[in-house]
Amino acid sequence: MRAHVKKQLHGVALFTALVLWAVPSLAQTADEIIEKHLAAAGGRAVLSKLTSRIATGTISITTPVGELKGTIEVYNKKPNKNRTLIKVDATALGGGQITNDQRFDGTAGYVVDSFNGNRTITGEQLEAMKNGEFPTPLLTYKDAGVTAALSGHEKVGANEAYVIRFIPKSGPGVRVFIDSQTFMVVKTIITVNVPQLGGPIDQVVEFSDFRDVDGIKVPYTTRSSNSLQTTTAILNDVKHNAQIDDSLFAKP
Repeated sequence: MRAHVKKQLHGVALFTALVLWAVPSLAQTADEIIEKHLAAAGGRAVLSKLTSRIATGTISITTPVGELKGTIEVYNKKPNKNRTLIKVDATALGGGQITNDQRFDGTAGYVVDSFNGNRTITGEQLEAMKNGEFPTPLLTYKDAGVTAALSGHEKVGANEAYVIRFIPKSGPGVRVFIDSQTFMVVKTIITVNVPQLGGPIDQVVEFSDFRDVDGIKVPYTTRSSNSLQTTTAILNDVKHNAQIDDSLFAKP
């Protein structure tokens, strides 16, 4: 049983690396849709003033051997520092109390993992984290040399969404789904090679329950899934522009 739990929990670190009327017209360009998204999310001026975010909530991880529940803390600091601290109770599955603490200081990534062992983040996982600028890479993707192309539309839930493919200078590309009514990012798909999981993994992240926090739309529910597990995080508190020491993101 412990081996099964261990395999499922290898995917926890993927949680962080990258947020649904009528059929949308493809006459709009990717740039136009992105600008509408930024306006709907709060506007460039407001988003650009964000320096940090601290979010806390609960988390559940569904695996073939059972469901794990716990807490999650997410720290973000401009330009792209982030930390995700997850604590789950796997006692019923033979795993005891498990802590997964993923840190990225803007250059290097590291995971403190009480179950699978500590490890340095490398390869495509690291490149994906480098591309994850706070509060959103969509503010400055052109400056970063990222290309964006509208590749069609798909249904996400009950609504149609524009699908925009982002190709960075380095690291894996990302498909971003923007709701044609609300212009919120409601889904992302990224394929990352994860050696611990045996190769490429399609990581699908869905965002919902958007709430206004300081004039900015924040998704309070995030569902992240791959072939091994589904993780659902529900926030209960979000604070913007809080003081966060850089040491919080460094390798301990």
